[in-house]
Amino acid sequence: MVFKRLLGAIGVGGPSVDTVLDGAAVLPGHVLSGRVRLKGGSAVAEVEHIGLDLVARVEAEHGEGESEGAVVFERFTVGGGFRLGPEEEREVPFSVPLPWETPVTELYGQPLGIVLGVRTEVGVAGARDTGDLDPLTVRPLPVQEAVLEALGQLGSGFRSADLEYGRIGGTGQQLPFYQEIELTPAPQYTHALGEIELTFLASPAGLDVVLEADRRGGPFSSGHDALTRFAVRHEDAHALDWNSEVDGWIRQLIAHREAYGSHAAYGHGAEHHGYGAERHGHHRSGPGLGTAVAAGAAGLAVGVVGGLVAAEAVDEIGDFFEGDEE
Repeated sequence: MVFKRLLGAIGVGGPSVDTVLDGAAVLPGHVLSGRVRLKGGSAVAEVEHIGLDLVARVEAEHGEGESEGAVVFERFTVGGGFRLGPEEEREVPFSVPLPWETPVTELYGQPLGIVLGVRTEVGVAGARDTGDLDPLTVRPLPVQEAVLEALGQLGSGFRSADLEYGRIGGTGQQLPFYQEIELTPAPQYTHALGEIELTFLASPAGLDVVLEADRRGGPFSSGHDALTRFAVRHEDAHALDWNSEVDGWIRQLIAHREAYGSHAAYGHGAEHHGYGAERHGHHRSGPGLGTAVAAGAAGLAVGVVGGLVAAEAVDEIGDFFEGDEE
């Protein structure tokens, strides 16, 4: 057994720790499981607690600048209250629930450039050490995947994704940050839209889909941001014609923008309009997700697989975890 990290803050000869997560990827709102492996040092250690922190790299805007930092968005205590003998090996299993708003880090197995980690903290005899940090991979919920697939099949392309510190007003947002997925609009919308930003706010009941779009400015006018919000249920993932549904959302966003023009300037602190009611009796048409991806249909999957995630984003992910363990 190879242990990743000696708990240096606890002192020379202290225990070492390695955290192993089960499975390759997990879903928001579902259970994250794994094991914390401890190996005793040269002396007996009283392990007071073992904690897990969920950590995200988040961007924050201030004035005209922007900065990045690590934000702990959930904490769990998974063990402790035992004695670890010299060279003794002990394994502490854990199962903890991920927040429903946990950001998505990959789409169809391809990274989006979002950095999440699980950081292990061990407390021994009054001293603490954050001894281990492991990357956390999160794939979309079925209803999130259905929305993204529809956007891709309608002709939108993936541009980038990031985590923004702050709250979206008028929503039940729980985390101190939100995920933005930036998309290029499909050709049929480019007369009105320059870019679409998508945010998912999931809950046990369903999903709020927040769409933000900047309008293309004409020669005598500047573009304006517009926001709309729609609600779907988890059980809708396989019950709706998602291409028609999402097309309707975007056209409603455009119509709302055209109707109110520059008199309706919304920001992330404002109330959102266009909150959709529950819809029933729709059925998906056309090939399923697997068929579309396998056939190479134009869509977000093809965009990501085609290398739209910048190489430097992948490098930064490695730097984040390597730097934390130094």
